[in-house]
Amino acid sequence: MEKKNFAFDRMNYILLAIGMAAVVIGFILMSGSGSTEDQFNPEIFSAMRIKVAPIVCFLGFAFMIYGIMHKPKD
Repeated sequence: MEKKNFAFDRMNYILLAIGMAAVVIGFILMSGSGSTEDQFNPEIFSAMRIKVAPIVCFLGFAFMIYGIMHKPKD
Protein backbone atom coordinates (compact mmCIF):
# COMPACT_ATOMS: atom_id res chain seq x y z
CA MET A 1 0.00 0.00 0.00
CA GLU A 2 1.48 3.33 -1.02
CA LYS A 3 1.74 6.27 1.34
CA LYS A 4 -0.44 9.27 0.49
CA ASN A 5 1.15 12.70 0.68
CA PHE A 6 -1.03 15.18 2.51
CA ALA A 7 -0.38 18.91 2.80
CA PHE A 8 -0.46 18.76 6.61
CA ASP A 9 0.81 16.13 8.97
CA ARG A 10 -0.04 15.49 12.60
CA MET A 11 2.35 18.18 13.88
CA ASN A 12 0.66 20.85 11.75
CA TYR A 13 -2.70 20.03 13.28
CA ILE A 14 -1.25 20.10 16.80
CA LEU A 15 0.29 23.53 16.15
CA LEU A 16 -2.99 24.81 14.73
CA ALA A 17 -4.91 23.51 17.75
CA ILE A 18 -2.49 25.18 20.18
CA GLY A 19 -2.81 28.46 18.28
CA MET A 20 -6.60 28.25 18.28
CA ALA A 21 -6.63 27.55 22.00
CA ALA A 22 -4.44 30.63 22.60
CA VAL A 23 -6.83 32.79 20.57
CA VAL A 24 -9.83 31.50 22.52
CA ILE A 25 -8.03 32.12 25.83
CA GLY A 26 -7.22 35.66 24.70
CA PHE A 27 -10.85 36.38 23.87
CA ILE A 28 -11.95 34.94 27.21
CA LEU A 29 -9.46 37.21 28.98
CA MET A 30 -10.93 40.20 27.12
CA SER A 31 -14.49 39.41 28.10
CA GLY A 32 -16.21 40.45 31.27
CA SER A 33 -18.85 42.74 32.58
CA GLY A 34 -19.01 46.21 31.14
CA SER A 35 -20.27 49.53 32.38
CA THR A 36 -23.94 50.42 32.52
CA GLU A 37 -25.68 53.77 32.36
CA ASP A 38 -26.12 53.75 36.13
CA GLN A 39 -22.69 52.54 37.24
CA PHE A 40 -19.19 52.88 35.81
CA ASN A 41 -16.98 49.80 36.03
CA PRO A 42 -13.26 50.80 36.02
CA GLU A 43 -12.32 47.13 35.48
CA ILE A 44 -12.91 47.60 31.73
CA PHE A 45 -9.58 49.45 31.59
CA SER A 46 -7.56 46.80 33.41
CA ALA A 47 -4.14 45.82 32.06
CA MET A 48 -5.34 42.28 31.46
CA ARG A 49 -8.07 43.41 29.08
CA ILE A 50 -6.10 46.09 27.29
CA LYS A 51 -2.57 44.66 27.10
CA VAL A 52 -2.33 40.98 28.00
CA ALA A 53 -5.37 39.58 26.17
CA PRO A 54 -4.61 41.19 22.78
CA ILE A 55 -0.99 39.99 23.00
CA VAL A 56 -2.19 36.44 23.74
CA CYS A 57 -4.56 36.61 20.74
CA PHE A 58 -1.82 37.95 18.47
CA LEU A 59 0.58 35.21 19.54
CA GLY A 60 -2.15 32.63 18.94
CA PHE A 61 -2.72 33.92 15.40
CA ALA A 62 1.05 33.96 14.78
CA PHE A 63 1.29 30.38 16.07
CA MET A 64 -1.50 29.35 13.71
CA ILE A 65 0.34 30.92 10.77
CA TYR A 66 3.47 29.02 11.80
CA GLY A 67 1.39 25.84 12.01
CA ILE A 68 0.22 26.37 8.44
CA MET A 69 3.70 27.19 7.13
CA HIS A 70 5.47 24.37 9.00
CA LYS A 71 6.80 21.92 6.42
CA PRO A 72 5.99 18.29 7.23
CA LYS A 73 8.88 15.87 7.42
CA ASP A 74 9.04 13.36 4.61
